[in-house]
Amino acid sequence: MLLRSRPLRLDELSEADVPFRTGHFLAYAPKDFHRIAYVDWGDLESRRVVICVHGLSRQGRDFDPLAYALAKMGYRVICPDLPGRGLSGWLRDPELYALPQYAADMAALTAHLNLKGEIDWIGTSLGGLTGMVLASAQDTPIRRLVINDIGPFLPWAPIRHIGDRLRDAPRLHHNLASGESRLRIVLGAFGPLTDEQWRHIAIHSFFPEPTGGWRPHYDPGIGQAFRPGRVYSVSMWRDWDAITCPVLLLRGVESDLLLRETADEMTRRGPRTYRVEIPGCGHAPALLDPDQIRIVTDWMGPAV
Repeated sequence: MLLRSRPLRLDELSEADVPFRTGHFLAYAPKDFHRIAYVDWGDLESRRVVICVHGLSRQGRDFDPLAYALAKMGYRVICPDLPGRGLSGWLRDPELYALPQYAADMAALTAHLNLKGEIDWIGTSLGGLTGMVLASAQDTPIRRLVINDIGPFLPWAPIRHIGDRLRDAPRLHHNLASGESRLRIVLGAFGPLTDEQWRHIAIHSFFPEPTGGWRPHYDPGIGQAFRPGRVYSVSMWRDWDAITCPVLLLRGVESDLLLRETADEMTRRGPRTYRVEIPGCGHAPALLDPDQIRIVTDWMGPAV
């Protein structure tokens, strides 16, 4: 069995065990070149490549345990930071923090890495929406799609709540422990996590400031699209219906963003979809737990 019976420790991620690299490149937005950073796991020569893309206010290191497990199965796994998050650059125009720019940057990532064949895509929340956009495009390279707690219909109320949470977030914490405490509250819907898992999330969620304190890793401008008066329900059924690759749909049982009726409709129309409901979670399952990781790895299978 490739997966462990306990959560993976960061100090167990050995380069001798699974190759682990970091990289970056310059992507383009109107009047703006910006840095896109990524972590690259596994064998560079693997025929099977997975791209894992995070949620709205998250970053690519959320996928460390899943990426490690997939790399052990023979995949090459790329975990980028979307613009305005993690180690990626911020956009000068915050109005550009939207799906067209994210899709363009991820397409640029595949070109930068010279990925010429098919790829598998794992996306949590916003990363899932970005995957839907790319998978619905003509001549898409995406051969399989894993969508974590997101769908082609998004009700306005939880979107407004997400925007309020972004705007209310402190711009500076006195120490990392303070930042972690807030994450345990605002990300509580991730489900039951160990202290070490929360610590892993926190370490990559805040950066130390030279003058003291810890700031969130993301550009506050990513919340521009959620200002009062700009929040409405979103429908992307046209994109969903255009997808032809197989889909694994994960849903937190308590999710208020991916409604049960939306998930039902996703299995009735569009691509061939296998659905798994994850208890004890809302929006969105963290995919740090060995059992959750196993759902994905069992569906993906070995890299052949």
